[in-house]
Amino acid sequence: MTRETCFFIDKITDCIEQVATGLKMDTFLEEVSKKDIQGISKKKGWVFDWKIEYTRGDCSVFKLLITGDTVIQGLVCLEVKQGYVEMHLLESAPHNWGQDKQHAGVAGNLVAFACKISFDLGFDGHVAFTAKTRLLKHYMDTLGAEIIYGRRLGLFTPAAKKLVNSYFKNYFNGK
Repeated sequence: MTRETCFFIDKITDCIEQVATGLKMDTFLEEVSKKDIQGISKKKGWVFDWKIEYTRGDCSVFKLLITGDTVIQGLVCLEVKQGYVEMHLLESAPHNWGQDKQHAGVAGNLVAFACKISFDLGFDGHVAFTAKTRLLKHYMDTLGAEIIYGRRLGLFTPAAKKLVNSYFKNYFNGK
């Protein structure tokens, strides 16, 4: 089952940036734990029900963290398919939305991670997702996504490489 993704790329950065100061924050990603999922809910401002994604056997949910901190900045649900990575859902944490958001670059970082996983698996950075109609052009303009058909978009090697190079500086060194 493919779900519709709805995320906004506010900025492509080389990490995430504290909006108030412009300070760049180093980040890392890791799989969410059962304890993490228990603390993520619609009651706490999250849009998606991440407990459903966490319990799906065919997907992995990853959290974006600032190095040295335990506050989740965003989440992404990925599924390894044959020859590409499916990006089912992506969401910036509620404190990273709107005009009063704390950090910029969260969604871009999560998409770059999906591309990195695709490169890690030998899929040349290929990532696919289904977008809401009103966001098609936005994803094409900001990420370099291409229409596969209808609302299905793909990130292919050139765009994926650009994103990975932005957020994971040394990834291609020695490759």
